[in-house]
Amino acid sequence: MDIQHAGLFGIDADPQPTLNMPALTERKARVIEVQRKGIAALFKHHGVRYLKGRGSIAATGQIEVQGPEDHVADVDYDRLILATGSRPMEIPAFPYDGQRIISSNEALYLDEIPAAVVIVGGGVIGCEFASILAAFGSRVTVVEALDRLLPLPAVDADCSKVLAREMKKRKIAFHVNRTVEAVERTGDQLKVRVGPSPFAKNLKERDKQPLEIEADKVLVCVGRTPNAGDIGLENLGVTTDERGWIVADERLQTNVDGVFAIGDVLGPSKIMLAHVASSEGLVAAENAAGGDYRMDYAAVPGAVFTVPEVGNVGLSEDQARESGMAVRADTVQFRTIGKAQVIGEIAGQAKIVSAADTGRILGVHIIGPHASDLIAEGTLAIQNGLTVAQLVGTIHAHPTLAEIMLETGLKALDRGLHG
Repeated sequence: MDIQHAGLFGIDADPQPTLNMPALTERKARVIEVQRKGIAALFKHHGVRYLKGRGSIAATGQIEVQGPEDHVADVDYDRLILATGSRPMEIPAFPYDGQRIISSNEALYLDEIPAAVVIVGGGVIGCEFASILAAFGSRVTVVEALDRLLPLPAVDADCSKVLAREMKKRKIAFHVNRTVEAVERTGDQLKVRVGPSPFAKNLKERDKQPLEIEADKVLVCVGRTPNAGDIGLENLGVTTDERGWIVADERLQTNVDGVFAIGDVLGPSKIMLAHVASSEGLVAAENAAGGDYRMDYAAVPGAVFTVPEVGNVGLSEDQARESGMAVRADTVQFRTIGKAQVIGEIAGQAKIVSAADTGRILGVHIIGPHASDLIAEGTLAIQNGLTVAQLVGTIHAHPTLAEIMLETGLKALDRGLHG
């Protein structure tokens, strides 16, 4: 059915499927515009004044906004919420040029797909772009300094293993325990020199040998840096850490009374995700209006839009075991689920980490079709302290992908139907 509408998504399907980049770009712009207009309508409905420009803190109680055509507006405030976000981190050895050495910002606005691209960084953003560009026809190589793809503590190591296997199947090359040492421009090509990572341990001799990879573009995805250095924080005395991230308490208030901060500008000490920022915004707004709310990060779902998708919430198996708790971890493969077979997406698995004595669900880790949607059930379970018995006692519709949660719960009760 969807193939009848392939053109809407930038795919020309006659006679063979090919990418129509202009059509895809047009659709992206159209979707963004619909979202922008929707937010503008919400502002108008709720009486929110919107000023377009660059804001900075002029003094206590006053924001200066540099708008179009050098127009300056002064805005007084009683309470202030800082949500200035972050930007891609740059590597000094090969800085961005916006054309061939690019950040994720420029990657979102490519007007043509590079034949070959090297992605520096195998974290969430790097792996997502690897999946996208490979699907579009690029020859993709990912270079990651740590020992696995998606090397985040919250992402279960088994999800990384499955993702690595599936990336190999899709001809995405990757090198872990490696770093990009230099990028040399030679005509229209880039020569990327790759060496052993300073974080690597016990490397085999062959893994210490340098590599040279040719590419049309280098996409750098090695982290983020705060948009906080030139917004006038010093005029209020707002505290930042050694890397420039704003410091806020569980109420999202900074060290300055009445000044709050949310989102990426808080840095990795919190969780840098859009849906976390939205929740932080609600907490900060309530407190700015006189409430006394606390931000709870115990049950934050993660969603990684790779192929296949990854969803995670709570403790990974390694984190749970390192905590000293008696735990168990149970896994079921997607290939055992009828709906996965029907839609032809059988790669992946679900894992439930639970307390061995009580059965309380401590973590859920899914890699497979629609993992970003399925993780909501795990998040609800952890948020409410549910057990695997309670999950199993909940009827799951058939045939659906959500049945993988039921099957994994059954296995955690030693009643598994699929081994």
